[in-house]
Amino acid sequence: MRRPFKAPPTVKEGPRANREIRVPRVQLIDEEGKNRGIVSIEDALEAAQEAGLDLVEVSPNADPPVCKIADLGKLKYMSQKKAAEARKKQKTIEIKEIKMRPNIDTHDYETKMKAVRRFFEEGDKVKLTLRFRGREMAHLELGMKLLERVREDVQEIAKVEAEPKLEGRQMMMVLAPR
Repeated sequence: MRRPFKAPPTVKEGPRANREIRVPRVQLIDEEGKNRGIVSIEDALEAAQEAGLDLVEVSPNADPPVCKIADLGKLKYMSQKKAAEARKKQKTIEIKEIKMRPNIDTHDYETKMKAVRRFFEEGDKVKLTLRFRGREMAHLELGMKLLERVREDVQEIAKVEAEPKLEGRQMMMVLAPR
């Protein structure tokens, strides 16, 4: 037997306002920010109507709830603006990967280290991957020496987040900026 589709109830964004506030008494703050004390909801709605503004629930968990006489549209706009500003300021930390071989040449090593330093300046984490090929697996100590050298070279600007570990034919270490 098929049942008819029943949509979930809509969840309203933002604070409750005007007739949505269903409590007998509220702590009222007027449009100038003055506390008018505890008043009945009817008196609060009337005061908001006279001011040509909305009655907005500021603190619903207080006893009694705190309501303010304000412009609801302006309040929503300001909160959206604040949220957008916060999103703009936050930086996502990425993990950048640098691949090396255990017998890397000195010039190649320096080039890779320049890139590592640049990633740390940008605030990103760096995952160093050492790939072992063929008989290089017999000389894992060369890989450990190389990762220790990297650790010492970036000691003042970075800290080790994940110690060097061997996974199959690769040795990995994760560094994070200080």
